[in-house]
Amino acid sequence: MQRFLIVSNRLPISIQADNENIIITPSVGGLATGLRPIHEKYDSRWIGWPGINPEDYPEDVQVKINTQLDNNNYIPVNIDTALFDDYYYGFSNKTVWPLFHYFMQYTEYDESHWEAYKKVNEQFADVISEHINEDDILWIHDYQLLLLPQLIRKRFPKITIGFFLHIPFPSYEVFRLLPWRREIIEGMLGADLVGFHTYDYQRHFNSCVRRILGHETSFNQIKLNKRNVVADNFPMGIDFDWFQKKAKENLAMLNKDKTDIQKEIDKYFLMSPDRKLIVSIDRLDYTKGIPNRLEAFEYFLDTYPEYIGKCTLIMVATPSRDSVEYYQLLKKEVDELVGKINGKHATINWTPIWYFYRSFPIESVIELYGASEVALITPVRDGMNLVAKEYIASKIDQKGVLILSEMAGAAKEMNEALIINPNNKREMADAIKQALEMPVEEQVQRNKFLQKRLKRYDVNKWANNFVDSLIEARKNRKISFGIDLTEEIENTIISTYKSSKKALFFLDYDGTLTGFKDDPQKAMPDKQLYDLLDKLSGKENTEVVIISGRDRDTFDKWFLNKNFHLITEHGVWLKKIEGQWEFLIQNSNDWKSKIIHTLEYYVDRTPGSFIEEKNYSLVWHYRKTDLELGQMRAIELKDELSDLTTNDDLEIMEGNKVIEIKSRGVNKGQAALQFMQGNQYDFVVGIGDDWTDEYLFNVIPDEGISIKVGTGKTGARFHLADHTEVRQFLKQLTD
Repeated sequence: MQRFLIVSNRLPISIQADNENIIITPSVGGLATGLRPIHEKYDSRWIGWPGINPEDYPEDVQVKINTQLDNNNYIPVNIDTALFDDYYYGFSNKTVWPLFHYFMQYTEYDESHWEAYKKVNEQFADVISEHINEDDILWIHDYQLLLLPQLIRKRFPKITIGFFLHIPFPSYEVFRLLPWRREIIEGMLGADLVGFHTYDYQRHFNSCVRRILGHETSFNQIKLNKRNVVADNFPMGIDFDWFQKKAKENLAMLNKDKTDIQKEIDKYFLMSPDRKLIVSIDRLDYTKGIPNRLEAFEYFLDTYPEYIGKCTLIMVATPSRDSVEYYQLLKKEVDELVGKINGKHATINWTPIWYFYRSFPIESVIELYGASEVALITPVRDGMNLVAKEYIASKIDQKGVLILSEMAGAAKEMNEALIINPNNKREMADAIKQALEMPVEEQVQRNKFLQKRLKRYDVNKWANNFVDSLIEARKNRKISFGIDLTEEIENTIISTYKSSKKALFFLDYDGTLTGFKDDPQKAMPDKQLYDLLDKLSGKENTEVVIISGRDRDTFDKWFLNKNFHLITEHGVWLKKIEGQWEFLIQNSNDWKSKIIHTLEYYVDRTPGSFIEEKNYSLVWHYRKTDLELGQMRAIELKDELSDLTTNDDLEIMEGNKVIEIKSRGVNKGQAALQFMQGNQYDFVVGIGDDWTDEYLFNVIPDEGISIKVGTGKTGARFHLADHTEVRQFLKQLTD
């Protein structure tokens, strides 16, 4: 049976230990509940921090703890307390958490915290490496482990890795503030599948991948050097049936079995049957918008005084990171607001806000859901927010109204709720009034749709969908761009070359023999390349042709008196060794005057772009532009040019950050055929990096060697990653 390794910052348990007893209690809800079906379906192990430092206990107690963890298929990552503080309370929650939630004012950029974060991610990688097999499936979770996918990929290139981010992913404008932005993105791209709660987060991630690393993205596909990564959205659900079951049990509960919370609620309604409850449950975190919510509730009471004494806000704020200064200040602000509102509006028999600064058991939470006519869930930024879904699932009679912030991920799939802007207290106050006055028939109608959706796409469906997509992503991981040149294949090619009588090499220049530069004129050959070409072309049985989209003047400067042939402008000009430039085609250039004004218009609209004019073509370069703007303008330009060039026998060619317009029939394939005409070559090689080289690959003899450089589908037989691998390959041939 295939094994499944789940990795999260913390194991889904709490451990209580003394010298005699070890009690391990499973966590309820959230990730623990979501991954239960995976535990059951696969031979599963869960890897994470156990929540304690074993070194704080005697050695015999440590042995007992590890034994119990092992019996439950949990693998601990034991982290030194000081290191954990810098990794978790430091980088994770003082850098990543606020930045990803758009609270830049709370974000700290501490180098020592970053070092701790890297070190702990490496510790996780070490523990995983001790327990992993090549055919395992690895599912890594959340913002504390953003570097881990790439760390594992480097050690186990073939392993199947999924990563899921449970918080928002910010826009490029925010994410680029992070000093370690490249490392974070590269870490996440170690996965085969990167999952998010919403399409917006996925879109932001793709944008950052393009603009920071320059990788091509198409829909949900990200093209790396030698593999595809899929980024997709999977809105996390809840265990709908479990919440329904618990809610029904609460309704049927005898008075003697009721919890203290339920008894207080019963007493409340006994005293005032017409009063209504509004429930609000969150961690005490600045992302939850609690002060905004309290101010809106105060505004509601001020604006609609007829509701004074008729509704109560039950606000549960679970303590969170209370050792952090920002959270201490937040608690102080919330305490003061609650005191102010209660002091302003309370009567002898009525308190506007019941405020609880503590956690409640899930059973008590469900009791609060069931008793409340309204749920007020208004975070200013939230990855998903499962409380909103839990509230709807707990409404057995389908009565009740959900007021939900548009900034919560859940808002994308819960349109039947009253969706509000959490920063607009008037809108929130009006929504409270609308919810309290909403006819029962409308409540039921809205909640029927919501419950049907939540039941259909529950947490089990979420987990299984992710795993199914991960397995599919693994199948399509390898990009179809030719067979990798393994050592065995290279040896065969070298042997064939050495025994050949007359060999011919067609070599593209930019992206093949050298890397791309922002300014094309600065990409002149270095000494290593000159030496390599001289050595290859100096072989008695070898002819070399540099075949490029470059202009002839540039190649004259770079390759004057060299022992190889030159073909420029994708096949317009040919210069043989010690010969003169000669035309390979005879076409008119009258079309240029019509096209160049359009290109100039796009230069004006796209800062950093420029036009290069060649003898038989015009080229619009956008390598120096903002990446997303350049790509958008390129699409617009191609659409416009397709109309302009219909009747002029012109061809639009898209290369690497360039669009070239040239006379139809001018291409590297035609030029290569003309060059080979009348000659008998028994060994032919063609190497190129973009789609203009596909014309060349098409005319290489079947027994020849065609090599695609970089990513993308191709007709070439073989593949090399980049220009450094091309040089290494040619060096082996010359050696």
